[in-house]
Amino acid sequence: MSYVWPLDPRELFVERYPQMLGFGLPAEDVDATRAAIDDMWPDAPGGWVHEWSRLAESYAATGRHDLAAAAYGWAKFPTLADGPKRSALARQTEQYTLSAAGFPVDFERRVLTVPHRGGTAQVAIHVLAAPGLPAEAPVTLASGGVDSWKMDLHSLWVQLALLSQTRVVTFDLAGTGETSHLPMTPDGGTEIVEGIVAEARRIGNGKVAHFGLSMGGYYSARTGLTAAVDASVVLGGPVEAAFAPGRGFAFGMEGIVGNALGFDRPPSSDELSDVFTSFDLRPYLDQDAHAPMLVINGADDVHIPQHDTLVFGDRRDTRVELVPGTGHCAISKLPEVLPVIVDWLKQTLNG
Repeated sequence: MSYVWPLDPRELFVERYPQMLGFGLPAEDVDATRAAIDDMWPDAPGGWVHEWSRLAESYAATGRHDLAAAAYGWAKFPTLADGPKRSALARQTEQYTLSAAGFPVDFERRVLTVPHRGGTAQVAIHVLAAPGLPAEAPVTLASGGVDSWKMDLHSLWVQLALLSQTRVVTFDLAGTGETSHLPMTPDGGTEIVEGIVAEARRIGNGKVAHFGLSMGGYYSARTGLTAAVDASVVLGGPVEAAFAPGRGFAFGMEGIVGNALGFDRPPSSDELSDVFTSFDLRPYLDQDAHAPMLVINGADDVHIPQHDTLVFGDRRDTRVELVPGTGHCAISKLPEVLPVIVDWLKQTLNG
């Protein structure tokens, strides 16, 4: 189930341009692609998926599979709403796998069968580890949000694997990326995560941390609050206020979220609100069973209210950081934030 919706590509460039450069694409290539795009959905010259795919093809032809994977990542952005977007994701996966030989970490791709709503589901994971990492090292699960998926955040996960000395297992949330065949729901999505947690406990020393960014932070908050994992990092995750009735969306997020939730047409505001209220983590916030947690976000986030970070402030075994001068997930200050996360993970997982 999927749908397209009115979306101005110029707005996406306004918000995402720093991220495009930050994850490795040359500025001159991004600028040229930006100038060529004048429409979001048509798979034709001037269309988003067409122009980004054309750039990706040029990289692939010269053996720059890493840049091709990044460009195909933007071609399928922001969601798999149609066939050309799904094709771009398949090509991104192909180019990403081809680039793995040049990774500074050991890499393995697996497809897990995990429980889901009374049956099972197939979920692709990527396992990244520093060369020579002992088999008994802890495991850190890692995922992005509704529009930045496991391959898109590769450079972040590599740094996490190298610095934390944990085996990093990346995956796409239900409703996103290679798990788009399953709708994003509070319980079904958590069931997917818990299946990956069970696998993670088998491939390391039994200790598992969960690092979630953006909507991934919702699920890491939930596994942390229920102590399904041994440590939880929540970076810009929606928790309570973000799901309040009447909340609006910025930069096309309404359509992105609607697709992830499994709608086959643009939902009404009331329909979105009805679904979103079921995500509210207040019942878990009212309990005191949580694992150690680190909760961080930028103070100027346009997507997630400050409340959803500060609400953790008086909880035991919990560290809260609201970073000034940066926005959603403190992306512009990740070089400062990542060492905080790594140090906390090392201290927490080593007891």
